[in-house]
Amino acid sequence: MLTVSNLSVQFGKRILFDEVNVTFTQGNCYGIIGANGAGKSTFLKILSGDIDPTSGRVILEPGKRMSVLNQNHNMFDEHTVLETVLMGNKTLFAVKKEMDELYLDYNDSNADRIGELQIQFEEMNGWNADSDAATMLSNLGISEEFHYTTMADMDGKLKVRVLLAQALFGNPDVLIMDEPTNDLDFETIGWLENFLANYENTVLVVSHDRHFLDAVCTHVSDIDFGKITHYSGNYTFWYESSQLAAKQRAQQNKKAEEKKAELEEFIRRFSANVAKSKQATSRKKMIEKLNISDIKPSSRRYPAIIFDQEREAGDQILNIQNLSASIEGETLFKGIDLNMAKGDKIVVFSKDSRATSAFYEILNGNMTADSGTFDWGITTIQSYLPADNHSFFENDYTLVDWLRQWAKTEEERDEVYVRGFLGKMIFSGEEALKTGRVLSGGEKVRCMISRMMMLRANVLMLDEPTNHLDLESITAFNNSLKNFKGSVLFTTHDHEFAQTVANRVLELTPNGVIDRYMTFDEYLDDDKIQELRKKMYNL
Repeated sequence: MLTVSNLSVQFGKRILFDEVNVTFTQGNCYGIIGANGAGKSTFLKILSGDIDPTSGRVILEPGKRMSVLNQNHNMFDEHTVLETVLMGNKTLFAVKKEMDELYLDYNDSNADRIGELQIQFEEMNGWNADSDAATMLSNLGISEEFHYTTMADMDGKLKVRVLLAQALFGNPDVLIMDEPTNDLDFETIGWLENFLANYENTVLVVSHDRHFLDAVCTHVSDIDFGKITHYSGNYTFWYESSQLAAKQRAQQNKKAEEKKAELEEFIRRFSANVAKSKQATSRKKMIEKLNISDIKPSSRRYPAIIFDQEREAGDQILNIQNLSASIEGETLFKGIDLNMAKGDKIVVFSKDSRATSAFYEILNGNMTADSGTFDWGITTIQSYLPADNHSFFENDYTLVDWLRQWAKTEEERDEVYVRGFLGKMIFSGEEALKTGRVLSGGEKVRCMISRMMMLRANVLMLDEPTNHLDLESITAFNNSLKNFKGSVLFTTHDHEFAQTVANRVLELTPNGVIDRYMTFDEYLDDDKIQELRKKMYNL
């Protein structure tokens, strides 16, 4: 379907891709992964023709159509929502536009041309195009009342959904998507997962959402050492198998047959999990084709994130009574009662991200509630990772001096100790002497995590902690929170994070709270809770 031949990309002296030869075939979904800066987005831009490679070429099978999720959210501001979706199929839209223009000036001289266009339009199922586009928009949560609104008048988060509908419209032969789940809610991501899991053409996707990659990918395409290698299986399979391969490589004395048996057992276990998955459609039979020789260690570096507690908290963690908050007269949440117990790991979420951020800001004394009270247990030590961390970096400290601010003992103030701490978070050598002002978003979050580790709190509060992080950091962070012995309040758009860390769900609405001891998936799959959610947002 799509072939990359002898592709090389070089920026100055830096070689991003070196003689890459790879083929993407029909019926498969490829998750493009790689460390930050490996060239994932660049590769997608080359495939879509936005960037020219230094050498080599990209060959799309003749007669096939490629569709790309548009990253320019203002490109279609002059068009209506429905028209923007139809423009996803350029050929169909061009035929429709020419036909509409000729109809306006219908005469004998253009009748033949109109006839030709009508036949072409019918062959492309054009007469159903409007209703197909409308259905797709509705599935993505954009109701009929918006279908004839101009894009310029649409909310930014809804624009993202329109552009997603545009990319999916008309069943393209090759679909290319860079971070398609950004700004989507869990329900819409679930719809997209199911859509792509049953999609019969070729999909290439870059995403930091591991649950999404696991649900849709038949293959992982790993960018490493300037090459691209396909591996059968989804992201979790690739991650676990590469970790196993790295461990085996370190076990020099282990016999070959023991290693082979360990790998075979790993594949058997993983196959059983896939068979039980709701995404186990016919196209997921890739697991049967797995080859032990495919499994190789990765060159990735994972930060060492370990949260220790200075002391264990008592039974009373946090008590909240009748807490309410609003912004400019608009209620964010009200009537929140919560008794948080020792060991609770609560995913806090809302359809309005302002509500969850306000909740954390109130608990940390940075904002005053409209009403209500809260009391922390006397044995608790809290640390907080806010969604907006820029105020922490408005200084010219080196990272060593920056982190030293939260040292509690003379030993912790020692440069060797602080550098060791930063080294765990992949700031080694000269990187530890950078100043906060020059850090990327992901580097700032890694610094904030270092700060939290230094504080050794027994209650962690995390507002969108995975924003800006790469897959390696997200995976390490996720694993550390699963193992953390203290209590956690967190908000995330990362489904895997929510499902594997939380044992309780707290949803903040303008009309009260929904509080359940259950996993995140159980919460989303419970029909009675979904009815209650609709009611709480629409009273």
